[in-house]
Amino acid sequence: MRGLFLCCLVALASSQSVHYELGLNPKKIYEYKYVGAVNFGLGISYLAESATRISCKISIVGASAKTFILQVSDFAFEDFNGIQGRDFNGIQGRNKFNASPKLTQRIASQLSKPFVFDYESGHVSNIRTSVEISDTIVNIVRGILGLFQVTVKTTQIIYELEEAGIHGICQSHYATEVNAATKDMTITQVVNVNNCKGKAAIYRGMATAVLDEDAKARGESIVSTVRCVYTVKPTADGGLITWARGLEQQHFSPFNVKGGNFKMEAKNELVLLSVNDTAEATTFGSMSSRGDLVFKFVNAEVNVPIMMQNLDDPVTKAAELIKHLAEVNRYQIDSATSEDTIKLYQLLRVMPYEGLEVLWKQFAGNEEQRRWFLDVIVEVSDARILKFFEMRFQAGDVSANEALQTLVVAFNHLQAIPDLVEMAKMFLKMPFSKSNVYLWNTVVLSYGSLVYKHCAYYTPCPVAVVQPLLDMAVESLRNGNQTDMVLALKALGNAGHPGSIKTIMRFLPGVAATPVDLPPRVLSAAVQSMRLIAARDPHSVQDIAMSLFLQKNLPTEIRMLAFMILFDCKPSMAVVSIVTVHLQEEKDLHVISFAYSYLKSLSRSSTPNNHALSTACNVAVKILAPRFGCISYHYSKAVHMDWFNDDFLIGTATEVFMLRSATSIFPTEIMMKGKFYFIGRILELMELGVRADGLSALFGDDIPGFKGDLSFSDFQAVLNVLQNWEIMPDDKPVLTAYSRASGQEWFFTDLSKETIKNIIKDASHSAKKGSSLWAAIEKLQRGVSWHWTKAFLILEVRYFQATILGFPLEISKYYNSISGITVNATVAVNPPMTDRLGQLLTSEISLETDGFIGFTKDSWVFYGINTELFQCGSEFKAKVPLTIPWKFSAKINVAEKKFALDFAPCKKEFDLVSFSSNVYAVTRNIEEPDLAKMTPIIPNYFDSNDEVVPTGPTVVTPESDQLPTRNIWQQRDRMCAESNIYDTGLCVEYKLRRDYYHEEYPLYYFLGYTHMAFKVGPAQANNAVDKIHFEVNVGPSSLPANAIQLLETVRGLSKEATQQEGLPSDSASGIRSHHSHRDNLMEVMEGRNSTPEAMFNVNAFAISGNNKPEGYNAVFFNTPEAKIRKTQLIVSQVGEDTTWKMCIDTTVKPYVESKANIRWGAECQSYQMSIISPTARLLGARPTIKVRIHWTRIPEKMSEVCTRIKKYIPGVALLLRFDQKQERNTKQEISATVVESSADSIDVKIKFPEFTVYHQDIPFPLPPVSRTFNTDNTTIDNFGQA
Repeated sequence: MRGLFLCCLVALASSQSVHYELGLNPKKIYEYKYVGAVNFGLGISYLAESATRISCKISIVGASAKTFILQVSDFAFEDFNGIQGRDFNGIQGRNKFNASPKLTQRIASQLSKPFVFDYESGHVSNIRTSVEISDTIVNIVRGILGLFQVTVKTTQIIYELEEAGIHGICQSHYATEVNAATKDMTITQVVNVNNCKGKAAIYRGMATAVLDEDAKARGESIVSTVRCVYTVKPTADGGLITWARGLEQQHFSPFNVKGGNFKMEAKNELVLLSVNDTAEATTFGSMSSRGDLVFKFVNAEVNVPIMMQNLDDPVTKAAELIKHLAEVNRYQIDSATSEDTIKLYQLLRVMPYEGLEVLWKQFAGNEEQRRWFLDVIVEVSDARILKFFEMRFQAGDVSANEALQTLVVAFNHLQAIPDLVEMAKMFLKMPFSKSNVYLWNTVVLSYGSLVYKHCAYYTPCPVAVVQPLLDMAVESLRNGNQTDMVLALKALGNAGHPGSIKTIMRFLPGVAATPVDLPPRVLSAAVQSMRLIAARDPHSVQDIAMSLFLQKNLPTEIRMLAFMILFDCKPSMAVVSIVTVHLQEEKDLHVISFAYSYLKSLSRSSTPNNHALSTACNVAVKILAPRFGCISYHYSKAVHMDWFNDDFLIGTATEVFMLRSATSIFPTEIMMKGKFYFIGRILELMELGVRADGLSALFGDDIPGFKGDLSFSDFQAVLNVLQNWEIMPDDKPVLTAYSRASGQEWFFTDLSKETIKNIIKDASHSAKKGSSLWAAIEKLQRGVSWHWTKAFLILEVRYFQATILGFPLEISKYYNSISGITVNATVAVNPPMTDRLGQLLTSEISLETDGFIGFTKDSWVFYGINTELFQCGSEFKAKVPLTIPWKFSAKINVAEKKFALDFAPCKKEFDLVSFSSNVYAVTRNIEEPDLAKMTPIIPNYFDSNDEVVPTGPTVVTPESDQLPTRNIWQQRDRMCAESNIYDTGLCVEYKLRRDYYHEEYPLYYFLGYTHMAFKVGPAQANNAVDKIHFEVNVGPSSLPANAIQLLETVRGLSKEATQQEGLPSDSASGIRSHHSHRDNLMEVMEGRNSTPEAMFNVNAFAISGNNKPEGYNAVFFNTPEAKIRKTQLIVSQVGEDTTWKMCIDTTVKPYVESKANIRWGAECQSYQMSIISPTARLLGARPTIKVRIHWTRIPEKMSEVCTRIKKYIPGVALLLRFDQKQERNTKQEISATVVESSADSIDVKIKFPEFTVYHQDIPFPLPPVSRTFNTDNTTIDNFGQA
């Protein structure tokens, strides 16, 4: 019995000593094999992919009970670029992983050093290593140690908890299972990496793009999953991991991932090789703590993902690159080197401050190189750029214009961290900042923008960062300086800091604690300064805006601006209902018209952020429409138009605001802005605005003689008022214009009465020598050569996150531009000016000029791994160059009303504008940067010479025995229009290579090679053309002999037709077809005694040596009558044996109809077409517009084109939601009818000879016809019962 009892005790003790909680024995050495790989592609076997793989052996040995040392050996780095596996045709891919010995050695030299970490209960902490080990290498070790981080619970099979990992502090979900035979426990861990605390992720360049949670609810652009599986063997020392595998998968699309996506798959595996005893604890030297398992980002600004270069000696390399770029772009933009600017940005970012000063001293004396240096240095986005500008401002060795251009970009691209924001305040106090009004405005506005970016990353945002602007606003209010008030308020508007609300309220009547009486200009700036705060503190802004809107004693435009800001706060249904009730009691028609039109526009909004608001507005419109649905467009208006596509998660919106008041017929303020919706964010595009305080006061509430029909008399009435410009008030700007980009105001200017006076003085006929315009003409007479270039990184948006391998994953978008213009010009004036500028009007002015204008825009989207050692991923690359060269001579004679232009025909074909793009699988490493590999994701099986790839990276093509698959197609075409007379042709060509999956997934529309170009080049000319001569003669003159001869011919034909009118023959019918043309021409001849005078004459001739000129002549004349406007245009071809002409006769009967007869061919007799449009009129109460096109004879080629187009009409009509009805309509005629079906919609019907397409109730934002009411008083009292 005793023996049995003893055996039971031993068994019990043994079972208690074996457990699963992870631990390591410090007296043992553990050896593992580790492999980690990451792959990028589309997940389709016959498309190219890129991958990186590392492998090594690791040993872990104890230093103490909870401290262990990890050492790495047998490290290898490999990459893959190409097509792997079997494609759908069963062809085996040839590409394999390739070793990188140099990079392997570089990484292994650091990994061979010991890494110390603490380990207890399956949790890794406090990683230490020697100081010289880079963070990139430490992150790789974090990826290895991440497979040891697992929480084991033996009391639960399924459990979840929050724990630290390489992605941050994330929620982990566990499931365990024990093998009954081996007692091994299998643990499955799923990590939610989408909602981590302290997530290892960084955004760059997205501060001004507001998050749109509503759009994210419709679809994601990134979806990630992380799963790890462990096999744990129970031992006396604790659970021992014998095998572990991690799998991280991510799907990314620039659009919605449901519409096709790129795929990232990262795997790492750990296999136990052996466990051995160690004689004694291992010791280690001095170590530096590197933190826990959470990934640490390294040099995020420096590691540019779209290229890789050796960064040794950056100052010398940057200097050579600036010199090279300045030289090759001296006359025109060299698109082949435009991507080198990205290299230059990277070099500048890695060099010390002293290097920037060295480059400045080197380039300051060379105008071209100096400009390039100042344009690119703004991409140094840390304290060095602020220190550089501090030195320039103190030394005064940059002009105000140079400082303005560079500072606005530098502040916009600056890292918005607390230290740099504090450092930037010094520019608000430097005397040089105030040396120029535009520079000062830029400094203040740019600081406000920097505060906005800072608050986007630091919440809550401290008031200290915006305090200098608050002080400026308070001081300007105390001093009563309106200019300073406007500037300070605009800067506060840029900052968008909620802490500035109390200061802004001091400028607003009815809201301020003390009464204020400020002009509308200041009030407008104060109201608009809340536009960005509306997103950060909507409730406070909503209360203020509502209070302003309801104050009926405020200026009308201020109430309308408050209404705009109110709806920027996305008010609830209840708030919109309150607004609706007050509008029903409103008396001011401008406020009613503005509010109603804005509500109606928003009610049609389809963007996700306006979903709830559009519903509320829809209800409000239905309540208000019976009374306000037909308000005239003479009143203030607001228009909002947008669209959004769920498949692409992309949308746009445009808003136009026109603010009027009862005291002026001229708009007081006009604003236009746009928004772009993409991947769950809203980006404000360019916004433009104009205030017209001075002009509004000048025009008043009426313009004498202004009818409103945009006739010549209307323009004359406006000019008559403008001639009295001197009566405008001196204390108001004539015009104020501003511009905003990404929601940030970067420029505004006032056009003062004094400026207009100086312009008129310098440009008047009596201006003397010494005036600015006279000096400019004298400079042109001596010859001018001017060149300007601008390199600008328009967009750099980057997102970084950790992966299970310890590699940083990056998604980035770059958009870079180089623009340039070159002008060489010489002017001659004969006879020359002697004493006054007006002598130009009696002289002949000759101009000789050549030059270039154009740009090259490069864009990239990168998705992959990006470190300073290697890159691996997918890359979209596009280039758009525009080239417009010129060389011509011109003569202008104002007295004789003549203008002549001579230029040579194109001798060599060039691309006017082109677009090229492709998507590549890319791999690069720093040890062999010149051997970077870029394989088109969709291989070019068809033609190895159809794609031009920049020199440098190696472009990989498939093996020769790989045949095209059925899933890839290629299309190309070239269409040209050539003129044999002018020896010039315009061609359009395109080449496409796509995968057939594009029919299913929107992403695939853009994958593959694309090239489209508009080309200008020589044609097969009739004669060798020396030059092309273009000439315009304006004013009454004798009609050319050929036109008179044509009129006589038509008169003879008309007489013959009269004699044969009774004959049913085809010839008589053909002659009668000239009747309307005969009548028009005979009326002209009779009205002008058969010698009509041309209003202007245009010649376009090709000059070929001693040959007679060839080309075209056009003559325009009219027949003014009391109630009918008639015009004639005759275009004649000039040359040997040609009788081609075109005759266009138009007749306009105001308020009745307009019609045009077009005839062309031999003596205008071969072909005929007519267009008739009754003027918009009322049929009952429904305004209607009709247009009818009828043809008798048209050329065969024209008929073929029309027939081809006709085939697509039913399909296009279906896409546009038109209905179709098969019916026989008038032959050789197309007619269209547009009828206003309601206050905000129209009906459209288009009749073709064989069918009719129609659509009813199309929403249309153009104005309905107004009802009659008194416009002299803009109150509801005169609006009647509408």
